[in-house]
Amino acid sequence: MNKNRIEAFSDGVLAIIITIMILEIKAPERATLASLLPLIPVFLSYVLSFIYVGIYWNNHHHMFQAVKKIDGSVLWYNILLLFWLSLIPFATSWIGNQNFDTIPMACYGFILLMCAISYTLLQNKIIKLEGKESVLYQAINKDKKGKISLACYISAIPLAFISPIISGILYVLVALMWIVPDKRIENQINKI
Repeated sequence: MNKNRIEAFSDGVLAIIITIMILEIKAPERATLASLLPLIPVFLSYVLSFIYVGIYWNNHHHMFQAVKKIDGSVLWYNILLLFWLSLIPFATSWIGNQNFDTIPMACYGFILLMCAISYTLLQNKIIKLEGKESVLYQAINKDKKGKISLACYISAIPLAFISPIISGILYVLVALMWIVPDKRIENQINKI
């Protein structure tokens, strides 16, 4: 199977996700700076989610640079990842419109957790298909950042019921950890 179609389809879905998120931000009806104040939580939730979608797009791109072969199961794991990513606009809108309240923040964390799990499943399926000598395995074999991310999401979900601010901080910290481009795959590809 050719991996170009999976990359093109994924790029298209991610572009639509970003488009849906920005369309959720409605312009104020009045032309005053004060009318922008209620939009601050909506805008902040958009920025955080835009960064997350960008991180997934970037890492997905790098992962598929390293991939030599795919099969039908890789396609389905990719669809699973895209499913969870497609729920980000819903959660983004909810946390923004509800001023980062408890249940929306827990739901946002659950969706981020499922995105991370889906990405990990996709990554592991590709490694299983290509073997431990593959570029992808050599690049990410311990994947500390991935494990830290999962732990943060798992912690942030119940913490939202104690303090949504703590959950928000964990989500921001994970995004900051990943916003620095991950060079592991690039470095491994350059060795070849």
